[in-house]
Amino acid sequence: MEQTIEQYMNGVGRRAREAARAVSRAETGAKNTALLAIATAIEAQVEILREANDRDLVAGRESGLDAALLDRLELTPERIADMAEGLRQVASLPDPVGEIDDLSYRPSGIQVGKMRVPLGVIGIIYESRPNVTADAAALCLKSGNACILRGGSEAFHSNTAIAACIHQGLAEAGLPVDAVQVLETIDRAAVGALITMPEFVDVIVPRGGKGLIERISGEARVPVIKHLHGICHVYVDDRADADTAIAIAVNAKTQRYGTCNTMETLLVAEDIAAQVLPELGRRYAAAGVELRGCDASRALLPDCGPASDEDWDTEYLAP
Repeated sequence: MEQTIEQYMNGVGRRAREAARAVSRAETGAKNTALLAIATAIEAQVEILREANDRDLVAGRESGLDAALLDRLELTPERIADMAEGLRQVASLPDPVGEIDDLSYRPSGIQVGKMRVPLGVIGIIYESRPNVTADAAALCLKSGNACILRGGSEAFHSNTAIAACIHQGLAEAGLPVDAVQVLETIDRAAVGALITMPEFVDVIVPRGGKGLIERISGEARVPVIKHLHGICHVYVDDRADADTAIAIAVNAKTQRYGTCNTMETLLVAEDIAAQVLPELGRRYAAAGVELRGCDASRALLPDCGPASDEDWDTEYLAP
């Protein structure tokens, strides 16, 4: 008999809770071995990952996904290599589990400090970017937590292929494969179940657009760690090296337009504006970036349009 979503999610939750007990006690070496094995599996399965990603890209274009979302969705060979490198970087980090900070003696003579311990089971809900599957799994595993991952439906095949690499690495290290579970359904009811299972899930981390964050915040019965828009700012101080500031500001905007850490607002100290804005204007124009600014900025940028109040509070994810 076919499972209901509630039955499926309860099974996922039970397995995650059991795996969390094991991974919370796992030796640092075992966790690092798993991370390195996952990285190796990802590198060995580039073609499989790209084939799965191509299925998602085709479906995304047919469904009318915009260019920014398609860019986030795509797994190029370089991005796959970056995923593997990210796993190796996490493996090289110190193990946070058991670290003790702020030790001090109380008047009674008792020594008191703060010890870092795993949270338990972390539910992570995200959109579009399949590399988040590997990133989230790596961070949860290194910190001794199990995780339940729910990526966007547009990245379903990509996330499933990455999950296979993760499970291979966990098995090779002798850790429970249920320490990382990627939901095998695109039914939106699964999200509703995930955020209302406090008996199985200790915290929810949503990563996505305003609609997703608002839904999770409003419906969750599990503690939520959340963000909202990126709207990233870069500030150029009047003591900054002009050439360095220009290079940073250009890279912050033009490296990738469709990510949440792309610069949307540039603030420049008045005393250095004449040194940096004209050159920035030329470089942004060459890259096809549309500029909107205040009156003082426009006096130094002939191709800059006027900025409205809305411009300062909008995440464009575009040039």
